[in-house]
Amino acid sequence: MSEPGGPGQRPEEQWPPYSYPQQHQYPPWQAPVPPKKASPAAVVLVSGSVVVVILMALAFLAWGYPGFLRDPDVKTLPGISPSGQATLASPTSTVTSPSSPVALPGGRAPMPKRTKPLANPVTCAFTPDSGSPAPKKAALPPDGPAPSSGTVEVRLATSAGDIGLTLDRALAPCTVVNFLSLAGQGFYDGTSCHRLSVTAGLQMLQCGDPVGDGTGGPGYAIRDEVFPELTYGRGMLAMAKTNQPDSGGSQFFLVYGEINIPPEYTVFGSIDEPGLEVVDKVARGGIDQSKPGIGDGSGPPKIPVKLTHVTTS
Repeated sequence: MSEPGGPGQRPEEQWPPYSYPQQHQYPPWQAPVPPKKASPAAVVLVSGSVVVVILMALAFLAWGYPGFLRDPDVKTLPGISPSGQATLASPTSTVTSPSSPVALPGGRAPMPKRTKPLANPVTCAFTPDSGSPAPKKAALPPDGPAPSSGTVEVRLATSAGDIGLTLDRALAPCTVVNFLSLAGQGFYDGTSCHRLSVTAGLQMLQCGDPVGDGTGGPGYAIRDEVFPELTYGRGMLAMAKTNQPDSGGSQFFLVYGEINIPPEYTVFGSIDEPGLEVVDKVARGGIDQSKPGIGDGSGPPKIPVKLTHVTTS
């Protein structure tokens, strides 16, 4: 039995014998071996692979990802193109050849109606747009109150014949204010209807561009006046715009047949029967294939439609 230790000491404890750690054995030093040089063929192969990957990434960004190196494909909307022009989205249905006879449905579609009437009056506001080409810049329409009831008769005198329109304030009061302002300034005089679409599901004639290629406008933008129940069909008058909301300006389209587009384009009036006959004649004439087209079954009409004057009553 062990003896107790002195003050502050504990009885001896039994410890295992202490063993010193073994010394580490390091491998003998060797001179570094320089890396092997890559052969010229390997360098070319690796460099080529990197270039291919970069080109594929750029191609995806440029053509497969709208909004990076290119604008979204908006040529398919009455009033939109890759350059930001106003147009309509092309449906997914088969594109009709510009040389094929255009099947016209006849009659007219019922005009859309708001399930909930707008306040009367409404307040309109118009926004300058410095990014919109405006070789024929127009003054802003007046901001402020506008009636949301009643109609206005308008006549488009064109090289193909007169087209009568009835503008409906109950559908789009501020759009009506805009159209009347442009007409009163003579903005539409001398402009041409630059785009005829004969595609099944997108049968319309687009007008109102002072540039003549779908990229022009009055130098300002107007707000969309749309609602979920909005539908489109033969005999309707609607605003073209880009793929962005509230981007309409001066371009509009006349629907002469079937049209399948989302409720994103402001309908603000209708076409009278003599006017529909004029548009039908232009549609039957087809696309002018001697001029550049968009590639979706639309392009400049073979029968020119030049607006000479717009009158209101």
